[in-house]
Amino acid sequence: MSKVTPFLMFNDQLEAAIAFYTTTFPDSEIKNVARTGQDGPITSAEFVIGGQFFMGYNAGGPYFTFSSGFSLFVDCKDQEEVDGYWNKLISAGATPSQCGWITDQFGITWQIVPRRFMELISNKNPKKVQAVMEAMMEMVKLDVAALERAYDDA
Repeated sequence: MSKVTPFLMFNDQLEAAIAFYTTTFPDSEIKNVARTGQDGPITSAEFVIGGQFFMGYNAGGPYFTFSSGFSLFVDCKDQEEVDGYWNKLISAGATPSQCGWITDQFGITWQIVPRRFMELISNKNPKKVQAVMEAMMEMVKLDVAALERAYDDA
């Protein structure tokens, strides 16, 4: 375990969440679970999503909620990977917002970001960076081809 580990408080949805996350993202696994009784619901768990270690707990009520002030950033190698994660999240009941952000059925907000976007906004030409940022602000799911067009046209 690393020194700092995200700790997620779920409202009785921990088991469903870790099942979804570990099947959606590669390099994921359930490390340890604690249950209420032998066959009872999971109360806490240690798990890995995409190589990142997490701890989770079922709060047992609506006392804790997630907000978009905390999100999980998914580094996608290309548009195909963006589309794959986006579609899996949508199919499971996620709600898209804007700029590549999407909130899953458990309330966790994800940023599904193509690596190319990060490369484009790292350019030393502020005009190109501004054009890419402006294009991104108009998008829901990020579109690599459209981002590159904005970059090239600037």
